[in-house]
Amino acid sequence: MVHSWDLSTGVDGPGTRFVTFLAGCPLRCRYCHNPDTWHMRDGRRTSADEILREAANCAPFIRTAGGGATISGGEPLLQPVFCGELLHRFKHELGLHTALDTSGFLGARATDALLADTDLVLLDIKSWDRSLYRHLTGRHLAPTLDFARRLADLGKEVWVRFVLVPGLTDQADNVEGVAAFTASLGNVTRVDVLPFHKLGAAKWRALGLDFTLADTPTPTRNQLAAARAAFTAHGLHAL
Repeated sequence: MVHSWDLSTGVDGPGTRFVTFLAGCPLRCRYCHNPDTWHMRDGRRTSADEILREAANCAPFIRTAGGGATISGGEPLLQPVFCGELLHRFKHELGLHTALDTSGFLGARATDALLADTDLVLLDIKSWDRSLYRHLTGRHLAPTLDFARRLADLGKEVWVRFVLVPGLTDQADNVEGVAAFTASLGNVTRVDVLPFHKLGAAKWRALGLDFTLADTPTPTRNQLAAARAAFTAHGLHAL
């Protein structure tokens, strides 16, 4: 079940990317900007052949631009067999660099074969504080940390993503916890500290959902700089 696909630059892995958004996600992040991807039933039944045909049309340009293909969502590992087929075919049929964008909560569903066909994992670590993680997502943090350690053991390149939400994830000890854990892995080549935003608020309203962070401000430049400094202090490349 596929929500959509698109071309993007700079935010879904290196270079220009063909991004496939799979439908369905087990998390209910309070700041999610795509709540319309939560349910598999909201996607469209699509074959890997159809996706590959679309990607093949722009593959020469993508390769020239130093890009590749990214599987995102939703949560791609909710559909691990389909996700694995796409990654395999992007890599071996189209010769594209591959990336998997995941929360890591369903990391146990990623087979070794799927990860072998994945050049880069974009891993969201949303909080270090376990109770806050539960509050933000409705799920537990431990599976994400387990998946991160597995990727480290495999030597798989990872970019960590951390969303800075004022009054929630921006507490110094929370940021420091994520930074220290990330640095301990040894396979993280980049950290994206992403500012909380409200661009998805209209989708929440359209779906009849209560966007509980409507009154939460976006982080200031100084708040973002302080968070990035916490990561760079551990020798990480933070943007």
